[in-house]
Amino acid sequence: MSTQSTQPVHSPEEGHVVLVVNAGSSSIKCSVYRVVDDPAVEGGTRAILGAGGQIEGIGVAPRVVAHMADGRLIVDETFPVAQVADHDGAFRLLRLVLAVGLRDTPPAAIGHRVVHGGARHSDAVIIDDQVIEELAALTPLAPLHQPHNLSAIRAVRQAAPELVQVACFDTAFHATNGVVQQLFALPYSYFTDGIRRYGFHGLSYEYIARHLHSVAPDIARRRVIVAHLGNGASLCAMKEGKSVETTMGLTALDGLPMGTRSGALDPGAVLWMMASGMDHDAIEKLLYHESGLKGLSGLSSDMRELLASGSERAKLAIDFYTYRIAQEVGKLAVGLGGLDALVFTAGIGENAPPIRAQVVERLKPLFGMEIHAEANAANKDHISTRESRVPIFAVRTDEEGMIALHTARLLREAMRK
Repeated sequence: MSTQSTQPVHSPEEGHVVLVVNAGSSSIKCSVYRVVDDPAVEGGTRAILGAGGQIEGIGVAPRVVAHMADGRLIVDETFPVAQVADHDGAFRLLRLVLAVGLRDTPPAAIGHRVVHGGARHSDAVIIDDQVIEELAALTPLAPLHQPHNLSAIRAVRQAAPELVQVACFDTAFHATNGVVQQLFALPYSYFTDGIRRYGFHGLSYEYIARHLHSVAPDIARRRVIVAHLGNGASLCAMKEGKSVETTMGLTALDGLPMGTRSGALDPGAVLWMMASGMDHDAIEKLLYHESGLKGLSGLSSDMRELLASGSERAKLAIDFYTYRIAQEVGKLAVGLGGLDALVFTAGIGENAPPIRAQVVERLKPLFGMEIHAEANAANKDHISTRESRVPIFAVRTDEEGMIALHTARLLREAMRK
């Protein structure tokens, strides 16, 4: 494995070094951050990216790509399947690659994105045996994500058992939601047993809540709806920088249609599938992997492909997608008692001007929103006109940076004990 020469990420005295791990089904992303005190930013600390990389095609066609924060290439190389057959092998290799950027400043701790924290975890937590057991029990609620999050945690324990590991949850930011917002209309005993609306993408929303103090300080604590639109998609209503309500529920299936996930669905449709002979695995595959934009278009889950396609089915999928987003914005605005700003973020939200324009056009009669065509096309931070009654923003999220901040905070607290 050949790598280009790089400089150290930083010197040891310049804050905590944190390695952030975001594990998916066939890939692991790692980023190296330095977390420093900065009274000028919201929260008093800042995460500075030093290097990042990912290994994709685990067990199929492994490829490692890593860069320093300034864009310098550390490595871009493919590997034999036997060398990277599973997440354990992938993590060991990726950690070795990023060590080139770290040089003599190894990480003080590792932070993991964990999709589901359940009712027990409303904040990040240092990982121990009990935490692993609790998170494993939540796997049925996040079957696409939780097993891979746990695989990465176990791989780190094997490769670097001396390192502190921290779990940071996509559900935690929504712990501020009220009981009414968490309920399903089932017997109340289900709620007490943990069957409730948890919400997801919380690390992204938490980052946006902090970052708005820099981008738009006049609206940061007001009534804001954030649209996290990526392969997974949801909305969050925020007031005073806290989550009030969100579109996802018990699992990451609920709410908006997504790349391959159905979004909100009449439970009767699932009963019909069962009555027609489909078993649990077949229904799970349909709802998680074959629905959403992919299922409606019959073409792809990738919004870029759908926007480039001239097919009627692709147009139908896009129209349904933007219609449902606008619908959910209206619903969340009821929970907020009005709307002071709309923020788009994540892959589609940050990079697809036509989607933003269609959503805003649908919302214009309700909220007097007007998009600035040139600013929107250029993916500017502020994309509404001066005449727009509700300001509109497109803001790049940084879930990994948020994980680094939580990890460094818990590390400091542990060191004080």
